[in-house]
Amino acid sequence: MESAEIRRRWLSFFEERGHTVVPSASLIADDPTLLLVNAGMVPFKPYFLGETKPPAPRATSVQKCVRTPDIEEVGKTTRHGTFFQMCGNFSFGDYFKEGAIKYAWELLTSSVADGGYGLEPEKLWITVYLDDDEAETIWREVIGVPAERIQRLGKKDNFWSMGVPGPCGPCSEINYDRGPEFGVEGGPAVNDERYVEIWNLVFMQYERGAGDGKEDFPILGDLPSKNIDTGLGLERLAMILQGVQNMYETDTLRVVMDKATELTGVQYGAAQGTDVSMRVVADHIRTSVMLIGDGVTPGNEGRGYVLRRIMRRAIRNMRLMGATGPVVQDLVDVVIDTMGQQYPELVTDRKRIETVALAEEAAFLKAVKGGTNILDTAVSETKASGGTVLSGDKAFLLHDTWGFPIDLTLEMAAEQGLSVDEPGFRRLMQEQRDRAKADAKAKKTGHADMSAYREIADGSGATEFTGYATTQGESTVVGLLVNGVSAPAASEGDEVEVVLDRTPFYAEGGGQLADQGRIKLDSGAVIVVRDVQQPVPGVSVHKGSVQVGEVTVGASAYAAIDITRRRAIARAHSATHLTHQALRDALGPTAAQAGSENSPGRFRFDFGSPNAVPGSVLTDVEQKINDVLSRELDVTAEIMSIDEAKKQGAIAEFGEKYGERVRVVTIGDFSKELCGGTHVGNTAQLGLVKLLGESSIGSGVRRVEALVGVDAYNFLAKEHTVVAQLQELVKGRPEELPEKIASMLGKLKDAEKEIEKFRAEKVLQAAAGLAAGAQDIRGVALVVGQVADGVGADDLRKLVLDVRGRIQGDRPAVVALFTTANDRPLTVIATNEAARERGLKAGDLVRTAAKTLGGGGGGKPDVAQGGGQNPAAIPEAISAVERLVVETV
Repeated sequence: MESAEIRRRWLSFFEERGHTVVPSASLIADDPTLLLVNAGMVPFKPYFLGETKPPAPRATSVQKCVRTPDIEEVGKTTRHGTFFQMCGNFSFGDYFKEGAIKYAWELLTSSVADGGYGLEPEKLWITVYLDDDEAETIWREVIGVPAERIQRLGKKDNFWSMGVPGPCGPCSEINYDRGPEFGVEGGPAVNDERYVEIWNLVFMQYERGAGDGKEDFPILGDLPSKNIDTGLGLERLAMILQGVQNMYETDTLRVVMDKATELTGVQYGAAQGTDVSMRVVADHIRTSVMLIGDGVTPGNEGRGYVLRRIMRRAIRNMRLMGATGPVVQDLVDVVIDTMGQQYPELVTDRKRIETVALAEEAAFLKAVKGGTNILDTAVSETKASGGTVLSGDKAFLLHDTWGFPIDLTLEMAAEQGLSVDEPGFRRLMQEQRDRAKADAKAKKTGHADMSAYREIADGSGATEFTGYATTQGESTVVGLLVNGVSAPAASEGDEVEVVLDRTPFYAEGGGQLADQGRIKLDSGAVIVVRDVQQPVPGVSVHKGSVQVGEVTVGASAYAAIDITRRRAIARAHSATHLTHQALRDALGPTAAQAGSENSPGRFRFDFGSPNAVPGSVLTDVEQKINDVLSRELDVTAEIMSIDEAKKQGAIAEFGEKYGERVRVVTIGDFSKELCGGTHVGNTAQLGLVKLLGESSIGSGVRRVEALVGVDAYNFLAKEHTVVAQLQELVKGRPEELPEKIASMLGKLKDAEKEIEKFRAEKVLQAAAGLAAGAQDIRGVALVVGQVADGVGADDLRKLVLDVRGRIQGDRPAVVALFTTANDRPLTVIATNEAARERGLKAGDLVRTAAKTLGGGGGGKPDVAQGGGQNPAAIPEAISAVERLVVETV
């Protein structure tokens, strides 16, 4: 049974039994404690925490998940992987243990013809929590599982919580016996390789307190309503139903390995080393495609770094198997063809996904070249000091800065006859992981901080936003926090967070900055609002300070936003939509939105593009935007179903979370986007849009910055003044300025070349005299000294080589000259072949000199360059070179 069919049967089974089918959420987690969705229940977390009411009492999904704590282990075993699909069914206060157990057993054991998976009941083993008699009784008496195939396990294995105070409960796991070829008998308590877990049923019935680890926390009591959260690993079930040894041999991964074989000629199963590489490539390429598909782009932080790391690991392993050219295109295509059966959006976005992936491959191949130079220098320095081990910090630098996997450093160092301080490297890597874990743990405490907001939400419900229709209005204070703690009142000068039952203030979101303004109470108190956020879905929190009087919960209030600021932001937001559409028209659908910020009078817009946008294209985009303004198109907003919005061609932003009902903003016949922000009523209200330019902010992502309305006019007015001043200086019309200024710059460049030529000739005039004054050190001609200050590195190098060339015949020669440039000492040293035969190498001499100067250097045996921090040490450095020559010969 193919993976796509396993997925289809799951959703169909539970939909027929009253469950609402919920599409997989984006891998970009809508949760500040997570980089990526790492479990099937993550999108349902707000329902289980009581932050939001669930849309239905029963739900089911097949959720895309990525886990990356042990990336280095992927490939080494057949059990580790980064991407997986978690099939889940959920009950929010509806059915509980017996219902969940019956559904699981029915789906697993029903025949394929009847819509089930057709597993043999006698091969299924059950585990329950130590004291969960209720679950054990249901399995034994209701389902009919023999007592000898039911095992009780402890808190570590069969008890679930989120790791923070909140809901928790016992688990019951269903395991499949793969047979004696996978190990000894005895059930999952004895051998989890043979008895593999396929489905975990979590019975949320308790509330836990604070504590560390999986076992050290108190149970505070029963939950007011009991919930069900189950998870079946699609890849594990596919492994069983497809009769293969491990998940890498299932349909969605095996095809990637087959493509890797086609590209490299290496067969899976031929050798342990290449098998590891094959598994790395299959897992990481599939994960990369899924991440890019959900809007993640390679970068140096957060989820972008995760993507970059796994992509580079995959490319590196392809090279280890013998691939010499680009490989990502072919590998990405086979993943899209396979996974596209389950996620059609991958096929739709094929071009964008390919563009991002190919750009990262090109960047990594370039980084490998640059990192190789750094590694060569580190190897040379290690050998010069007599060492045989490359330091762990050098290996870590290559890994962290250049993206060099440690196995690449190990291999390349071994080729140079060096080993690597792996313990030192692992220590630095562990320190980095520990810092990341500490940060993640600190973020988790955010759930405790949310409790005050959740209490307000539970008591007063969601805040009604009136800002689409009005900019001011009456309301009531339903919540008040002072210094993050709920309070009944606040006094003048206090920093406060105020929750109103209804508000015209827009809370920051969707790239639009929050409104500012004032809240006046009937008592005369005034709150100055600087920011508005939604820490809990649907609850707008107004952050500011009490300017006058006392604020109390329950008081009547009048909220009014800063209208001038709102209008300026609305102009920027509407201009962002126009820019998005104009860029897509010019560059194609790959120019998808990757982020934005709409501020008063200006905006920035991030979009996908592997290359810089030519200036001529940007000019055309700007012209098109302003043409739309002149057409005076109406801007309208409409609420509709997400399916209807897609049918109408509305553009959605990657990574954004949308409900079943969405708001669609339409600008005439030009633009249609899903958006919750505020906008102008007609494009004529924008006045003018001026694009300031574009730049790169990461691999495959560009940023446009622009001004709108009065800000754009002021910018152009200043530019006009500058142009007028230039006209006066060069005596030309505006259209003549580029040519005239280019001519002036050309003449200036020619003059600089003449000056440089004169200076070089003057420096080289000293060559004959220096060569004639060479010392004789046991038959070696040594020219060593200091030339005039200000001589650049290139000129000094030319002089040294000229002097070396003037040494007559086969006489060994060493030329070492020093100078001071920009208040720093500089040296270039050269030797001829005869000198090198006597052991005199330029690189060794430079390192000795540079060390004396307080710096470093390196190069080849025939010529090398170095520098330092202390110009006063040049005489001492000259002496050091002379001594080393004497000692060597």
